[in-house]
Amino acid sequence: MSDNSSGNQITVPSVADDLGRLFSEAGFELHLVGGSVRDAVLRRETSDLDFTTDARPEDTERLLRGACTVVWTTGAEFGTIAGMFRGHQVEVTTFRADAYDRVSRNPIVRYGDNLTDDLERRDFTINAMAVSVPGHVFTDPFGGIGDLTRRTIRTPASPQSSFADDPLRMLRAARFAAQLDFAIDPETLAAMRDMSAELSRITAERIREELVKLLLAPDPALGLRVLVDTGLAEEFLPEVGALRMEIDEHAQHKDVYEHSLQVLRNAIDSEDDGPDLILRLAALLHDIGKPETKGVTETGNVTFHHHDVVGARLARGRMRALKFPKSDVQAVSLLISLHLRFYGYGDAGWTDSAVRRYVTDAGDQLERLNKLVRSDCTTRNKRKAERLRRDYDAFEDRIARIRADEDLRAVRPDLDGNAIMELLGLEPGPQVGRAWQFLKELRLERGPVPRDQAEEALLEWARSEGIGPRPDAD
Repeated sequence: MSDNSSGNQITVPSVADDLGRLFSEAGFELHLVGGSVRDAVLRRETSDLDFTTDARPEDTERLLRGACTVVWTTGAEFGTIAGMFRGHQVEVTTFRADAYDRVSRNPIVRYGDNLTDDLERRDFTINAMAVSVPGHVFTDPFGGIGDLTRRTIRTPASPQSSFADDPLRMLRAARFAAQLDFAIDPETLAAMRDMSAELSRITAERIREELVKLLLAPDPALGLRVLVDTGLAEEFLPEVGALRMEIDEHAQHKDVYEHSLQVLRNAIDSEDDGPDLILRLAALLHDIGKPETKGVTETGNVTFHHHDVVGARLARGRMRALKFPKSDVQAVSLLISLHLRFYGYGDAGWTDSAVRRYVTDAGDQLERLNKLVRSDCTTRNKRKAERLRRDYDAFEDRIARIRADEDLRAVRPDLDGNAIMELLGLEPGPQVGRAWQFLKELRLERGPVPRDQAEEALLEWARSEGIGPRPDAD
């Protein structure tokens, strides 16, 4: 396919040409737009097929219903009709020339009559290019190809106007910086600094969606730096910017902000099966309790006592405010609360009981916890780093040896509730729960306990607690 403006060759999926012929035969234009064009120029794979057309939504729906196996009209009020066409999900949106109320981010929908006006309302020049189908005429009125070449993120209209229309675009700029390893145009970046407070118009759910996409990028640290440097992070993730604590004159603690970004990168390097959002969130937030817990001893040493506990609390609160799923909140806060427990293992001589408790407390997050603890070692002291690595290798071997003899993933008392009630002569109630918890602690302390020994220990505990079989009735 020839590019009429720059001589580049862009490959258009054949399914796009097939859809284009459908619209052309009906007398309408159809253009492939947005990320699908950008990714085609960059020779990146894309599963998105987004189109724009001069057909009105009712005409688009009519055409798609005659050619698609499924049609969705949930976006019809914004001019978007979607469908499953030749095995591909496609979205077709009528040319737009929207206005914005600049109070919310909701546009006052107004259909346009030309492609250039439609492209101007898009977020960035690299997403404001189009290829007609099936004719393959390339349209780039705002210099998107040049910005791709320069690896630059810039808005088609003035950044002040673009961000006033939709403040979420500021987060998208940071996200694209992380996804593409691009720089943000200075004027665009300045507008992000000046207009960061406008983000308050955006719902927590939409902010979370952009944050997640940024964190799943190849190098999220690039985008996170943009968020912190522009003040955008202060609007929805202030704990990360707060990590930039002043280093005391004797350098008694490392730069916690830079350390956290490095831990994030280390965690990404440890991933086995693609991006892991839970691990990345835990790595980024694992030290957010330090600013609140920083103290200085009489000898001038800097301390951060209980920053793991405080950090877990702060992470729970922030993730809830951003409407993360409950399971994600629990997983991340658990990892943060446990990330310091390993330290000292090499010197303390942990018992098997301590190892069981570590594994049991970590539960299904044990593998992530192992990765987080290893990632947390960012010391430049090679001897210290090697010692920590050896200690954790030994610790994981210890876990594996105990696991070979016991099922540590499902540590339960050696007697179930029915057996407890029968032995102690109890009815269902709180005392049974207390007895069950005692047996679980016994199991953690000793490992698997033969039934007769478990019963003997339970009876002894029950007598000390004033709990026992009821006297036989006459």
